[in-house]
Amino acid sequence: MPVLTTTHRRLGRNAAAPQAAAFEPIQPEAAGMPLFRAVRRSLLRAIEAGSVAPGHALPSETALAGLFGVSVGTVRKAVDDLVTEHILVRRQGCGTFVATHTSDRFLFQFFHVERSDGLREAPVVELVSFERTRLDDEAANALALKPGEAALLIENRLLLQGRAVVHDRLVLPAALFRGLTEKRFRERKSTVYHLYQTEFGISVVRAHERLRAVGADRSAARVLGVAPGLPLLQVRRVAIALGGRAVEWRVSSVVTAQHDYVNMLQRPS
Repeated sequence: MPVLTTTHRRLGRNAAAPQAAAFEPIQPEAAGMPLFRAVRRSLLRAIEAGSVAPGHALPSETALAGLFGVSVGTVRKAVDDLVTEHILVRRQGCGTFVATHTSDRFLFQFFHVERSDGLREAPVVELVSFERTRLDDEAANALALKPGEAALLIENRLLLQGRAVVHDRLVLPAALFRGLTEKRFRERKSTVYHLYQTEFGISVVRAHERLRAVGADRSAARVLGVAPGLPLLQVRRVAIALGGRAVEWRVSSVVTAQHDYVNMLQRPS
């Protein structure tokens, strides 16, 4: 987690104070759900609307309780839910902030490939190709769009410990990423999801994945430097943004000779 200087804390508090109108009182009889869920929904709406931008602070829990007309405990439960979902992040002594996409968050939440001895590190990402295309049936179904709609197709090679380990094929709806060019993509300052968030207002909060064993096709074999037909792990991912919208279809082919796909599971609290 990045270190916050005094200047950053001061800017976070001043720039992040949203309009009080974004948090209207909740009428218990009209909520139609437990109060903490109504508060959670209101917080999400404020974040989705940009009333509280990524990296900016929420009002204190006491202030939110006053704005919503509920108890501090109710607000805290709603905030706890959003922290668990990585939508909000608590910073000791600073407050609660809308989460931003960083390299650390990518490695913890969205990248699950590590060396078989447990070494986990951020991959070196090399852009292989960037082109405009049309959605095929599979991508359209994953993104809940119509086949033939305009899209961007991006291929990356991911290196770990100097070895090509992952071939990524990303399909993005062109309508959501207007103005994204190969130059902008290549020159991004951080992760792909950080680019989505900072330049297009799209915050990926979760992903749905399916895994299967496949043989390397010609494209994956060329990018990864392996023989066609070599057994690979294929990860098919739909990235979901705030509001529940599918924003990215990604197919990753992983060489597992020295690397594993590792996901930590836990019981719901």
